[in-house]
Amino acid sequence: MSHRDLRHLEAFLDMLIAERGVSKNTFHAYRRDLIDYKNYLNNTGFDILEATHTVLSDYLVDLNLRGMTRPTIARRISALRQFYKFLFIERIRADNPATMLEGPRYLRSAPSVMTVAQVDRLLSLAREKIGDAKLSSREQLRAARLYALLETLYATGMRVSELVSLPKSAATTRESFIAIRGKGGRERLAPLTNRAKTALRDFRGRLEALNLVLAQGSFLFPADSSSGHLTRQAFARELKQLASIAGLSAEHVHPHALRHAFASHLLQNGADLRVVQELLGHADIATTQIYTHVLDERMQAMVRDLHPLSN
Repeated sequence: MSHRDLRHLEAFLDMLIAERGVSKNTFHAYRRDLIDYKNYLNNTGFDILEATHTVLSDYLVDLNLRGMTRPTIARRISALRQFYKFLFIERIRADNPATMLEGPRYLRSAPSVMTVAQVDRLLSLAREKIGDAKLSSREQLRAARLYALLETLYATGMRVSELVSLPKSAATTRESFIAIRGKGGRERLAPLTNRAKTALRDFRGRLEALNLVLAQGSFLFPADSSSGHLTRQAFARELKQLASIAGLSAEHVHPHALRHAFASHLLQNGADLRVVQELLGHADIATTQIYTHVLDERMQAMVRDLHPLSN
């Protein structure tokens, strides 16, 4: 790697920390991604300032041939887009070859998505369990917590790590949205439905009525853990148990599946991909493009239903 290319890479990585406050994991992931890209350029006779859009596209094909997973390639696309945008803004390059960069067609395959009926089934069962007279007050509290988690996750599409670490003030907001601190300390607003707000208030009311020490903490979902809040693993276990009761495959029902459902169902109902990107907290649209199959299906349906010669 030439000293010039290394200097550009390090300048970009320094910017990620200084201006965007990215996490240590994100920093190292981007560094690995960009060094791999630079090694590819070395083997093909190009450098960072000479690479064209075609060279970038060929690199993505190479990743596919090397057996890279879809999430890894999506992250590489995001890293390349942000890196070349940085070079363009800093006037190190006169153009941005990554502006229209898209992954190979196989990137469009998406995760298995829960149907609206399946999500509704989970929410209904979770809500019914709260009122089970055979349960103790502690068990009803746990049921109320699970229902509040599910309603909030499906209403906002936030990451499970963002959900379990919400501050308790989120349960008392009068707004139709809450502020979320996501990856790299970036903040965004997420919608909060009336059902979710009611579920959160009910859970907190039950928690405080039991006068537990945990209720005095700063987290919305407190727990006796090293972090002070409910862990992702504990939430996932409870969700899988509920999925089994609902007759759904526990293997395919997990917190991230509800985030996928949130995005897919919005797109199915006409939401714009850019809006969904903002709601999910994706730094780059390439990460959101795993959902483009939904847009493809919607466009095909529009042509079928609206085109005068479709029959």
